[in-house]
Amino acid sequence: MESEKIIPKLIDTPEGLTLVAGDLSLRGDFAAMKDRLKPNNLNGEMLVRAAKTKSPLNGSAPVAVDATAGLGEDSFLLAAAGFEVYLFERNETIAALLQDALTRAQADPALAPVSSRLHFTPGDSVAGLKALPVRPDVVYLDPMFPTRQKSGLIKKKFQILQLLERPCDDEESLLQAALEARPTKIVIKRPAKAPVLGNKKPSYTISGNSIRYDIITP
Repeated sequence: MESEKIIPKLIDTPEGLTLVAGDLSLRGDFAAMKDRLKPNNLNGEMLVRAAKTKSPLNGSAPVAVDATAGLGEDSFLLAAAGFEVYLFERNETIAALLQDALTRAQADPALAPVSSRLHFTPGDSVAGLKALPVRPDVVYLDPMFPTRQKSGLIKKKFQILQLLERPCDDEESLLQAALEARPTKIVIKRPAKAPVLGNKKPSYTISGNSIRYDIITP
């Protein structure tokens, strides 16, 4: 007998909006990142190192765009590092989780200064990149890991996301929109052994054990 398909459901809980699918559950939680925001830890984050920029284009705080925001953890790291961050998330369910996490962070005195630098818009990032109010210093792309990627490289709880959203199937249009935004650099998160995004060779790469950041300097 064929097993019944698991349909994820959003549930309001005392801890916050939670996505539940069978034994799996997922909730945005920036409070869990407080240790990562400490200066010594933050400066060691690969993403922060990859996104670092010397001279902001707009003369004050550097501007980053997270075109594939997901639950916003990477955006939160960039905001903690001093970026003004514009976030886009096209999946309505994931966007609801992200908005709930942001609302809770704004009510937390320890997180509010960082969350105030996050500007979230639910919807398609290709359109969002074309309508930015400023030229960004950095565009960050984190397409979902390819389906062929071994699940061991993905945190178990994030397996639930693959029930909602397919890995990026419009790589070329996403990358082209990022290039047309004319940033100083484009930072792309990839599994360590995955092919480059959109067949675009990076200018350089920062590598870890299981992931890498490909940096394109247009």
